[in-house]
Amino acid sequence: MVETVKLIGAFGSGFTHRAEAALRLKGVPYELILEDLGNKSELLLQHNPVHKLVPVLLHGDRAVCESLVILEYVDEAFDGPPLLPTDPYERSEARFWAQFIDQKAHWLGVFEEIGGVAPLLTDEEYPSLCQWAKRYVAEEAVKQCLPKREELVAMYSAFKEMLQAMATSHK
Repeated sequence: MVETVKLIGAFGSGFTHRAEAALRLKGVPYELILEDLGNKSELLLQHNPVHKLVPVLLHGDRAVCESLVILEYVDEAFDGPPLLPTDPYERSEARFWAQFIDQKAHWLGVFEEIGGVAPLLTDEEYPSLCQWAKRYVAEEAVKQCLPKREELVAMYSAFKEMLQAMATSHK
């Protein structure tokens, strides 16, 4: 019997996207359960009681939390092309860049647009990273689960306006 795979995530979450892309790249059928982070479900709270965050991968009766951990789990638990290099050094580099993206470049283009700033990661400064990003978004499995840029801009613009209104009301 094939165990069902479900992914609890949120629209616009780069972390959810990472987990969803891993499943698609491996060819794993799954159900995406979109979470309202302002009103977290019992399902999310039950399966990630420590952090109470998305994404959470449900594989049968097992729950796997945190996007990088999910990526490694999917890579090891399912057949299909490897997501991470097999060479230990190359795998460590992949993990380094994943952490860099988490900390420095998560949905950066959208934030640059909303903030009205010039691009922060340029081809001149980060040629390898920019080339990798172009190859990544050109991948068909990735395209299928990337949120539309205009939807992300609308969502984060509304969030920015809400934060500005809150800041103004607390003066």
